[in-house]
Amino acid sequence: MTGPGGRDGLPADPVGAPGMSAGTTTSEAIARRVAALFAPVPQVAAVALGGSRGGAGLGAVAGSDIDVEIYARGEIALDVRRSIVDAAGGARRAELGMRFWGPSDEWIDAATGAHVDVVYFDVAWMEDRIAAVLDRHEASLGYTTCFWHTVRGCRTLEDAEGWLAGLKTRCDVPYPEALRASIIGLNHPVLRSVLPSYASQIAKAAARDDLVSVNHRLAGLLASYFDVLFAVNRTTHPGEKRLVEAATRTCSRLPEGMAVDVDDLLRSSGADLPGLLARVDRLIDRLDALLRAEGFTESSLPSLRRP
Repeated sequence: MTGPGGRDGLPADPVGAPGMSAGTTTSEAIARRVAALFAPVPQVAAVALGGSRGGAGLGAVAGSDIDVEIYARGEIALDVRRSIVDAAGGARRAELGMRFWGPSDEWIDAATGAHVDVVYFDVAWMEDRIAAVLDRHEASLGYTTCFWHTVRGCRTLEDAEGWLAGLKTRCDVPYPEALRASIIGLNHPVLRSVLPSYASQIAKAAARDDLVSVNHRLAGLLASYFDVLFAVNRTTHPGEKRLVEAATRTCSRLPEGMAVDVDDLLRSSGADLPGLLARVDRLIDRLDALLRAEGFTESSLPSLRRP
């Protein structure tokens, strides 16, 4: 699971740092060191490398965080976590015990300056998140299949009891058609069809020249838009980062001009409010055309009717 925002300016991964074998990157060595230190902790069931470095994303770029996922039964004491940071080589700066976006620790590795991002997932909670989409076919407004994507795409570092291997096997299944219908059925109407739709809210915010509200509602619109798009393609949602690139790479069926339309929409959000509404309509019109091409009709998806 990717967190909010990205960090720039961190060094690229050199090869040949102390304690590394040839061909092993600094990030790989740090991740394995951290994983090995967490593995003996009684609450820990498994440790994985996630994000762009773990295989769940589009590939790391310079400055990408080292995303370490800790799957645990119960909370790990803060002093234990602090001792692991010290044993892993220490930190130039550390923010431990954060709960802003779920339990996490982050620090800047003392030797390399690499940004380490450790996120904690409760084992039972993650099992339920997987069951929610694969068994119960529950949709959310945006990002419905992100945790399925997280588990399926992460790279196992420690898994002594085989719990993570079992969950990954559980995730290695075809995209449920009932889930696809559920995601589209929930997320498509809020784009433009219902009275409090994102398009309607954007129009009202633009009329009162409320740029904060415009951008807030645009973020919601795009979250649901991409949830529909990945569901149409029976592809798990990769999270919030580099979504246009992810859709272009992983989706075989895209709305006409998707990348240009999204770019135009965002660039006009503050510079051309009168033209923004037309861009919103164009984006949704082209998604609707894709849905119709996929066999959806106004009978099966009433929100295809223009309000």
